[in-house]
Amino acid sequence: MSKWLWLAVIAVTVLGVVFWSRPRAEVLQSGAAAPDFALPDARGEIHRLTDYRGSWLLLYFYPKDDTPGCTKEACAFRDGYTELRQRGVQVVGVSTDDSASHQQFATKHNLPFPLLSDVDGEIAGRYGALWSFGPIRIAKRHSFLIDASGNINQIYRNVDPDNHYRQVLEDLAKVKDTQR
Repeated sequence: MSKWLWLAVIAVTVLGVVFWSRPRAEVLQSGAAAPDFALPDARGEIHRLTDYRGSWLLLYFYPKDDTPGCTKEACAFRDGYTELRQRGVQVVGVSTDDSASHQQFATKHNLPFPLLSDVDGEIAGRYGALWSFGPIRIAKRHSFLIDASGNINQIYRNVDPDNHYRQVLEDLAKVKDTQR
């Protein structure tokens, strides 16, 4: 084998060890208790899952502030925020960006809900919403509709940023219809 082929084999082996030997986060399922969190918002105020007990919570993870898909999703939640709130849903966004980035993003797009900073990706990891590329960690575009008791009602892994808030409203309507 050539020197370059050997180097490629070694590189692939090292990458395999780094990426696939890590312990996997437990896969969350509907009905399970939502993992707790304590994360700062853009002003440094800490938000915890328990702060939202008694109301529904849409906890949405997204990759990066002010990128096209993330902006579409955030602005769609902003535009549908009144309707979501009328249905008793709080909205909270989470990414691995820092608080200063969140402040700029929220101000630029007039976002009425908190954006939480999960710089080390720990909480995104607990929710199975984290891409790790060695030292680089980026939240996946996943969302969790959490009921008033703190249990996961719905998990959204394949999110369309343009229509996600409408999907949440439809699912919430179905849940409330079955509770009657």
